[in-house]
Amino acid sequence: MHLIFLYGQAAAGKLTVARALSARTGFALFHNHLIVDAVGAVFPFGSDEFVRLREAFWMEMIGSAIAAGRALIFTFAPEPTVASDFPARVAAMVRAAGGAVMFVSLTLDPDEQERRIVSADRAAFGKLRSAELLRELRAGFAACMEAMPVAAITIDTSTIMPDAAAAQIAEAIAQQVD
Repeated sequence: MHLIFLYGQAAAGKLTVARALSARTGFALFHNHLIVDAVGAVFPFGSDEFVRLREAFWMEMIGSAIAAGRALIFTFAPEPTVASDFPARVAAMVRAAGGAVMFVSLTLDPDEQERRIVSADRAAFGKLRSAELLRELRAGFAACMEAMPVAAITIDTSTIMPDAAAAQIAEAIAQQVD
C-alpha cells in the first residue's frame, strides 16, 4: 500500500495536482475537504466535535484503504485545528501495515496564492476564498507547515503546471519502489 500525503497551504493546487497524479498512477484520491465538508454540515469548523469527527473519519478511511491494499493520495492543508502529530500517526499506521508513505509538499508564492484564493472554483468545496482572511491566518498556517514531516519532494506550484507536478511526483514514486 502506498500513501501519497500531499500537503500545502490554501490555493497551492493540492486537489488539481492530486487529480492529475491519480490519473497518472491509478491511485485513489481522498481529498480532505470531502470529510471537512461532511462534518462541517453538522458541526462548526474548529469545534471539539468537528475536530474529533474529522480526524476519526480521516483515520478510518486511510485505515480502510490500508486494509484493502488500496494505494491512496490524501490531500491535506496543515492548519491549527489539526493535531500536530496527525501526519506522523498516519505514517506510523501505514508503515505498521507494511506500506510506504511519501510526503509531498506543494508551495507557492504569496502573491500567486492571493490571486488564486479568490477563484470561483474554490467555492465547490467551501474552501477559503478571502484574501483578507488569508492574510490574517498566514502566520498560523506557516507555523503548521513548518511542523510537517520532511517532504520527499517539494514543488513550487507558482512555477510548475499541475501535470508537470504530477509527473515529478510519479517519478519520485517510481524511484521509491525501485
